[in-house]
Amino acid sequence: MDTKLLDVATGKVPADAVIANGKIVNVYTGEIYDGGVAICGNTIAAVGDVDYCIGEGTTVTDAGGNYITPGFIDAHIHPESSDLSIRPFAEAVLAHGTTSIMTDLHEIGVVSGLEGIEAIIEENEITDLNMYFVVPSHVPFSPMLETSGGAFNAEIIKKALEREDAIGISEVVGHYILAGFPDLMESLDTVKASGQIAAGHLPDMKGPAMNACLAAGVSNDHEALDGPEIVERMRGGCCAMLRESSAARTLADQVKYVVESGVDTTYASIVSDDLHCIDLARTGHLDHHIKVALEAGLPFVKAIQMVTLNAARAFELERSIGGLAPGKRADVNIVAGDTAETFEVKSTWAAGKQVLDNGELLVHYPVAEHKPCILNTCTLLNPITPDSFKIAAPEGASKVKVKCMDTLPWIPITQPREVELACVDGYVQCDVAQDVLYIAQVERYGKNGNVGKAFMGGFHLASGAIASSVGHDNHNIIVMGTNFEDMAVAVNHLVDIQGGQCFVENGEVVKDIPYPVCGLLSDLSCEELAAEKDELNAALAARGCIIPITCMFLSFICLAALPTLAITDHGFINVLTMQIEDPILEVVE
Repeated sequence: MDTKLLDVATGKVPADAVIANGKIVNVYTGEIYDGGVAICGNTIAAVGDVDYCIGEGTTVTDAGGNYITPGFIDAHIHPESSDLSIRPFAEAVLAHGTTSIMTDLHEIGVVSGLEGIEAIIEENEITDLNMYFVVPSHVPFSPMLETSGGAFNAEIIKKALEREDAIGISEVVGHYILAGFPDLMESLDTVKASGQIAAGHLPDMKGPAMNACLAAGVSNDHEALDGPEIVERMRGGCCAMLRESSAARTLADQVKYVVESGVDTTYASIVSDDLHCIDLARTGHLDHHIKVALEAGLPFVKAIQMVTLNAARAFELERSIGGLAPGKRADVNIVAGDTAETFEVKSTWAAGKQVLDNGELLVHYPVAEHKPCILNTCTLLNPITPDSFKIAAPEGASKVKVKCMDTLPWIPITQPREVELACVDGYVQCDVAQDVLYIAQVERYGKNGNVGKAFMGGFHLASGAIASSVGHDNHNIIVMGTNFEDMAVAVNHLVDIQGGQCFVENGEVVKDIPYPVCGLLSDLSCEELAAEKDELNAALAARGCIIPITCMFLSFICLAALPTLAITDHGFINVLTMQIEDPILEVVE
């Protein structure tokens, strides 16, 4: 028992810090009332009338009549999608009032396994960001359809779940539950036995399929695309996560539906999933999501609940975090305004330590000395040349009909389009005029030398080639281009710099951004990396590309669990049938 905490709570000894003269946003009762917060060490000692806790040595902060809320919690986020190493990522989200995240660090695990994830967790230990580990349930994410660097099976998952910071398993794919994948069933049993949480990945799960997933033990999910799907999850006792991702901006419509339906929002939270560093640098994190929700009609207190208590509840952590109450972790925000136009995080305390003061970040963490297991992760088994990307035409064909996959412009979900393409010297040609480009994924772990090939639309790139070592959920090198020569230069350049993103035109590297950590992450600050990405995106836009965050969209084209079509190092994937297909449909002439 912390006797000092009790003494502060009873007024026998002064608090270490007091935040006074504010309006308490009580997420337990839905009330707002005058008061403050008293802090002892890393824990809240008292809330409300806390003047009695002030004494010699107490640091007093005047909230100036502004709102006092719990620190924000993102219950489903992949920090790696920001392309920031964990320390600059922590700085960036703390500056926006986020004090806790739940993450699987799945992308690190894909490249470097559990050892790599543990290295990143260790790097985060010196930061003030409270990070809970949700163990990846599938690596590789789509067995038999992709090659990954790391691997998780039921035995490794069971070992990882024994960590003190582990709170469950993540991204449990609904289709894999229905198929009865043995390793997954075993892991779900392990989670049930330990009283931990199974977090879902349940796109397209409705009715009986959803019932089966919830019966299997999944208790939260972030993959609902619209309001009715959000409500269906909550009706089933599933904590529904309303998503505002850089690649899937669905929050406003979901909020409007939930508000109009009048359902209780206890089982609803707001999450980011995948957050681009430009968005993080320019618009913010959960503070921005709150503004979106307020604009869509969500009442202020409910918006705060959905990024605090409700988020904690999704992982049964509400006894420790998520609210302003004695005994809870001292994560506190002072915020101004309760409308979309006026809302702003002013100051933040994480575990009792002030990290943000009137908009000024008070912490800066040194660049980590990265462990070898997360460095030098790009190795080619075979040389990559322009010939590596050619798709052979049927003998004697001068024109063929192919299935091209088009990305939607607002979310990286792909749809099929049949097009006719010319064949030259025995190979099928792309056609920029029809917005049909070459796309390929190159295995980059030195395991098999696979190169999967297909045709891509929706980006409208008119020249050159773009390549990235960020490709969900295998993180091989994805490359898209108008010609084979630039594609080969781009892939080989990324191997030379051990990962990153680059644009090549006429055989020259126009712009590159190195990602030395797992080929996924940069040690630059959020602002610095955002500026680098602005340059890359501008170069692509100048060549006709209409997708503003090209590399993030491109990374999801490799995801063999995201409808409808995908490309992996194994080939052209029909996600609905989980089969590899030939992109050539028939000979036209």
